[in-house]
Amino acid sequence: MANQRSIQEINEKIKRGVAIVMTAEEVIDLVSDNGIENAFNQVDVVTTATFGPMCSSGAFLNFGHSDPPIRLENLSLNDVVASGGLAAVDTYIGATDEAPKSNGEYGGAHVICDLIEGKTIELKANAKGTDCYPETSVKRNVQLKDLNEAFLFNPRNSYQNYASAINLSPEPIYTYMGTLLPDGQNITYSTSGQLSPLLNDPYLKSIGIGTRIFLAGAQGYIAWNGTQFSTSVDRYDNGIPKSPAATLSVIGDLKNMNSAYISPAVFKNYGISLNVGIGIPIPIVNCEILKHCAISDAEIQTNIIDYSVKKRSKPVVQTTTYKQLRSGQITVNGKDIKTAPLSSLKKAREIADTLKKQIQRGEFLLTEPVEYFSLNSKVKPMKEEGTKNEN
Repeated sequence: MANQRSIQEINEKIKRGVAIVMTAEEVIDLVSDNGIENAFNQVDVVTTATFGPMCSSGAFLNFGHSDPPIRLENLSLNDVVASGGLAAVDTYIGATDEAPKSNGEYGGAHVICDLIEGKTIELKANAKGTDCYPETSVKRNVQLKDLNEAFLFNPRNSYQNYASAINLSPEPIYTYMGTLLPDGQNITYSTSGQLSPLLNDPYLKSIGIGTRIFLAGAQGYIAWNGTQFSTSVDRYDNGIPKSPAATLSVIGDLKNMNSAYISPAVFKNYGISLNVGIGIPIPIVNCEILKHCAISDAEIQTNIIDYSVKKRSKPVVQTTTYKQLRSGQITVNGKDIKTAPLSSLKKAREIADTLKKQIQRGEFLLTEPVEYFSLNSKVKPMKEEGTKNEN
């Protein structure tokens, strides 16, 4: 069929070294200059990427059995408490967990990145002791190479669009969107915009469970939809949602990751997060997919939200585009306000280009999802006492 190709056909071209790969920014000009149908014959894969704080992240670790063996019930890594609820010598450490005496300056994100960098981590644990796990305490200095398994497993990454933040109260506030100055003196946002994976595939027609991705320098996979996954949302033209929508749950081998693409983040008076670099290749199997990949920052809109309102539903102050936000200044209620990103466009571009080159060299093949995501998913708030909570 004209203007149609399969992922298998694209992979064959990748293996032969003849696949044409472009970043999502490069393809914008290609489509603008040639039109969708002509451009379709000039590109096989479009690479997308993002790099920014993704609080819902963490890692599963397996330390191997001590002699005599122990069931790790209460444990810490560099004084950061990790989960003892997985039995024996497995644990999960969350990125936002904090070391008690670090004043919010060291946490799970730092432990994960220290391991990737080859640093030594102190494991301390105790247990009640059982017939099969008689040891009651251990203390070890371990490195990533000492672990049997260590894999990043992030329940919610790569938000499909996200609100930008402003503070209209008379006092500064400290949030996961950074420090918001009083009386609307600054606006922050967090996205790679026209490079962002789920903005380039808004209806999730190529991205799903089993999609191979670039994850913090390693080859990883989309394991499931992310938490708070919502696709039953109002959308702008080109399928872009008006509010936070789809998310991804991702997994990858910590031992293959590179600290250039993953790093701890500390937000004043808020806490710790983890900067995660993700790149997703989009196979150009038809013109519709290509059309969405050609979207630009000038076309992607988002809402500016007043974060000073202490409620789950915060008021929309204004709608804007990412082109306006990236200009460094926008006008709100007749006032010029400085804007600043929390995510790194420079890093996102580096990831998209790195993934592009890996595909061109035949080092990265595309996968077809084993299952596609629902486009009718909703998110419920926390249930209030004495009320029903239904979609």
